[in-house]
Amino acid sequence: MTGPDRPFWQRLFEQNITPWDRGSASPQLLAWLESGTLSPCRILVPGCGNGYEVLALAAAGFEVTALDYAPAAVERVAAQLRAADLRGSVLQADVREWTPDDGLFDAIYEQTCLCALHPDDWMSYAARLHAWLRPGGRLFALFMQTLKDGAAQGLIQGPPYHCDIHAMRALFPASRWDWPAPPFAHVPHPLGIFEIGILLQPKPAA
Repeated sequence: MTGPDRPFWQRLFEQNITPWDRGSASPQLLAWLESGTLSPCRILVPGCGNGYEVLALAAAGFEVTALDYAPAAVERVAAQLRAADLRGSVLQADVREWTPDDGLFDAIYEQTCLCALHPDDWMSYAARLHAWLRPGGRLFALFMQTLKDGAAQGLIQGPPYHCDIHAMRALFPASRWDWPAPPFAHVPHPLGIFEIGILLQPKPAA
């Protein structure tokens, strides 16, 4: 397998080495919720990490399913949901292989999963995102902008991996996805980098 494996992520969560962690739900998610752009529905959160967004969505009345590669992350988020008396399903799964067994989703919140996967896995993951959405479903995506010096020499450095907007246009092509017109939301990150927030919708099958 190319890129970080399950023991890598398990070790980080066991040792609380999560420098990408904001410590709270993303301000872009909160903006989508407050504006009504994202309203209660059946939603998937792949790569949920410490689960701030999972709790925020559950508290707002969403039917949430969350996935993570690391058992330590899954256990932490499940415990937080129980402690807050909130409902949600948290599953330990590899997003490159997982298939839902109880139907498709109205929405997917993609924040930290794509940038955590090695770029060799991006095409298969993007295909799964498309397949997990019901007709009319929507993808709420935050694309991490973390260009590193080694890119000029062709090095692939991460995680997090840089999600260049041109690469995202190729990964989620306009032939399959409706793209809004730029400029896109610019979401600052405590690491001094930023994310681009975009709402994408699969086009109806021809």
